[in-house]
Amino acid sequence: MKKLGLVVRQRQAYKVTTNSKHNNQVADNVLARQFNPTTPNVAWAGDVTYLRTAQGWMYLAVVMDLHSRRIIGWALSKRMTVQLVERALQMAVNLRQPPKGVIFHSDRGSQYTSKCYQALLTKHGFTVSMSGKEACLDNAVVERFFGSLKHEWLLNVRHLTRDSMRSDVEKYIRYYNKIRLHSSLDDMSPIEYENYKKKVSGWT
Repeated sequence: MKKLGLVVRQRQAYKVTTNSKHNNQVADNVLARQFNPTTPNVAWAGDVTYLRTAQGWMYLAVVMDLHSRRIIGWALSKRMTVQLVERALQMAVNLRQPPKGVIFHSDRGSQYTSKCYQALLTKHGFTVSMSGKEACLDNAVVERFFGSLKHEWLLNVRHLTRDSMRSDVEKYIRYYNKIRLHSSLDDMSPIEYENYKKKVSGWT
């Protein structure tokens, strides 16, 4: 980069999506930045980001299987509520039917620490893990997905309506899961990587 005269421009957060000022119980960081489990349904990660439209903000919640980096659950809303993150998790559960003991990692935001969300995690047998205080690197893989969405797909695109943003996000998630290549996945897409690993390992 120095030879080519390239300079890194740091991304800036313009809207806070994590409210850690609450009295809800927080969990230890069980994941401990172990972002590369060798099999599916070992560790999932969730987070929320903001998206700007001419009609106002939208909030995107996702759930990622860290093994393949695949987005297995997601939800959009104009409000950042517990129901938003619950919908994303329920989509992932419906798709994967996970066994008991899967690690679910998130930040310490009030949506994730709420009694309702924790009850949903307990119902499905998840092992709860949370990032350290103000430690965004503890959930770096999902943060990287959000960065790719905003800087590869949505950059310089002005969405006039929330419906337009929803459609564009849906397209990106399909592209990301099925087509976008990842160096960490031997230059395969998440779904391609999952299918390859199933074939060579005989997973069901």
